[in-house]
Amino acid sequence: MIVALDVQYDEIQSQATAAAVVFSQWTDEAPTAEYTSLVENIQPYIPGEFFRRELPCLLAVIQKIQEPITTLVIDGYVRLGEKPGLGQHLFEHLQQKIPVIGVAKTRFHSAIPVEVFRGSKSPLFVTAIGIALQEAADCVRTMHGPYRIPTLLKRVDLLARGA
Repeated sequence: MIVALDVQYDEIQSQATAAAVVFSQWTDEAPTAEYTSLVENIQPYIPGEFFRRELPCLLAVIQKIQEPITTLVIDGYVRLGEKPGLGQHLFEHLQQKIPVIGVAKTRFHSAIPVEVFRGSKSPLFVTAIGIALQEAADCVRTMHGPYRIPTLLKRVDLLARGA
């Protein structure tokens, strides 16, 4: 199963809600399952070390998923140029067994993504590990929805926000 992940932070409460939507095909309109996890005592944001803050949240929700995971999709980058990004840290933490696709909405200056255009003149920036980059971009391109952000990536964002 494919799993899209996202995290929403509550700085005042020093907590985060991690969300996951599970689906079987890239073209699916609706998830098979949804999961959330509330994570207390989140780390502060440190530029260039975002993974220290987000990785524990993603791992908390991944632990709840009961379906077999074949691919993970994160909101962000797999690599930041020469440095590992959140996606690479996640891939390594999972013993390099599950491919990770990063889908970012803004360009990171040293990253080398494939730009995916979906219903907008603004691209999504796709990076990947454990799967060929062009294949990952093609998967994101075929996701359901007429707009820039695929339907299930919007859904996981809303789920993390408590909607």
